Amino acid sequence: MDQLEKEHILKERGIRPTAMRVMILQYLMKADHATSLNELEQNFDRSDKSTLYRTLKTFEDNKMVHKIDDGSGIFKYGLCEDNCECAKEDQHFHFHCEKCEETFCLNSMHIPNLKLPKGFTLKQANLVLKGVCSYCNPVA
Repeated sequence: MDQLEKEHILKERGIRPTAMRVMILQYLMKADHATSLNELEQNFDRSDKSTLYRTLKTFEDNKMVHKIDDGSGIFKYGLCEDNCECAKEDQHFHFHCEKCEETFCLNSMHIPNLKLPKGFTLKQANLVLKGVCSYCNPVA
């Protein structure tokens, strides 16, 4: 995917394409796991933390990424699939590897429809499975 296609993706989500936003989008598209702010800091060492954070926040606000609390104490960000509106039907499970500490989006495993007690309204579900990923699992 070239630069113009990435810029088009950002524009479709209502995000003004800047050089930094395009680079971060490219990084997220290449990653096979959810990415933390710390990971971006390590890979974009010429950028300050606040710029990276604001970019992630802009992406989150415009439904380009979703924020994941995997229980590690560090939020991760997963790239949303095309046409994702972050609605209940778009929510999916995540898998946190206890060996390498990476978190993966399991996009094909959607969170089942839950019947909540009267008066409760579901806005978001955060279901994280924990174990050993296929990269770390010696059996796989």
